[in-house]
Amino acid sequence: MSSTLEKRQHAVNSRAQAADPPPRSVAGEAFNDVLLQVLRLHGSFTAAGEALARPAGQSLARWVVLAQCRDRRMTVSDIARQLQQARQSVQRIADLLVTDGLCDYRDNPHHQRAKLLELTPAGLTALASIDRAQHQWCDALGQELGETDLRQTAAGLRRILALLEPGDKIPEIPG
Repeated sequence: MSSTLEKRQHAVNSRAQAADPPPRSVAGEAFNDVLLQVLRLHGSFTAAGEALARPAGQSLARWVVLAQCRDRRMTVSDIARQLQQARQSVQRIADLLVTDGLCDYRDNPHHQRAKLLELTPAGLTALASIDRAQHQWCDALGQELGETDLRQTAAGLRRILALLEPGDKIPEIPG
């Protein structure tokens, strides 16, 4: 028993020593700080989105799908691509929106099986309610933070997205 424990303990210790990553560059540390702040921001935005959608009887996920259909009918696959989400996840939400009378499926002249998702009057009402609350929230935070800082932040985030969106700079995790 003690020899097994010693082997396990030795393996744990050697892994911990070998796993120390090399230090980041100064620019790498700055990028990591941005990454950590954006991840925290994502959590805060998710919580805010849920709170904004709740009075209209919706969730953030449902609101996002409703908003995709605001200006035109779309297939579930098109919505999923736009949101960079799995088609099955969007399909589940779309089906719930149809069941609740907020959306309808319409025939697609370009495809027999891929129906188009369209807002119903009830869906438009729910979306308008959420939009009003979201506009008030954005106006209040925008006033507090200031347009100049927000535009600079948005420009920096656009530059990061432009580097990541082609997908060639997204790391592959070794298996």
